[in-house]
Amino acid sequence: MDQLSTTIAGEIALSKDPGSSMKKWREMFGVSQTDLAEVLKVSSSTISDYEGGRRKSPGIGVVARLVESLIKMDEKRGSKIKKQLEQNFSPQTEVFDIAEFSKAINGKKFKELIDADCVANPSKLKETQIYGYSFIDSLKVILDVPVHDYIKMYGKTPERALVFQQVGSGRSPMIAVKIGRFSTDMKPSIVVLHGITKVDPIAQKIAESEKIPLLITTKPISEIKKALESYEA
Repeated sequence: MDQLSTTIAGEIALSKDPGSSMKKWREMFGVSQTDLAEVLKVSSSTISDYEGGRRKSPGIGVVARLVESLIKMDEKRGSKIKKQLEQNFSPQTEVFDIAEFSKAINGKKFKELIDADCVANPSKLKETQIYGYSFIDSLKVILDVPVHDYIKMYGKTPERALVFQQVGSGRSPMIAVKIGRFSTDMKPSIVVLHGITKVDPIAQKIAESEKIPLLITTKPISEIKKALESYEA
């Protein structure tokens, strides 16, 4: 599967409502249930049952076949939808700077390493273990990254810290985290808002409702990266 197929299949498979996600993509490609069923060699009622949640969620193999069929059908029509989507599914390496730890780090230790204050759910830090971290450009992720691409900021595992840079009040990053959870069924173990000393009350409420420890720090990013790298040394 190419990048586009993999990303669409991943979104469907990770969705809380795979049937609705299947329906969304089928409609985006302008394919009827009948035409899709014919290509997949199943009955149209089977497609309807999947989309309506009346049939057990399909496995990744079924999802992969469905996505590949949609793309092949679009290619026969000139690949109009595929070309449009590929513009949005381009790699966002300039937005996400992702690193993985070789061993778990405790939330309290992580907080100490980056000289942060915890403004929401401090009691959860002690029990939190993270396996990686992602530095994220807040403005770019809000303005340039499609919601279905949010999964990329989680690297190999959602058990990580998301460090948002270019933060204003913290509201937008936390809204992105909340929206991303509905799209990918993932949420980070810790969120860090860099460069601010006061957090928007809505950002705090989102963190509290999602049960995510929310940290703030003004430590220079270069020093944060050095501190995290030294943990691995």
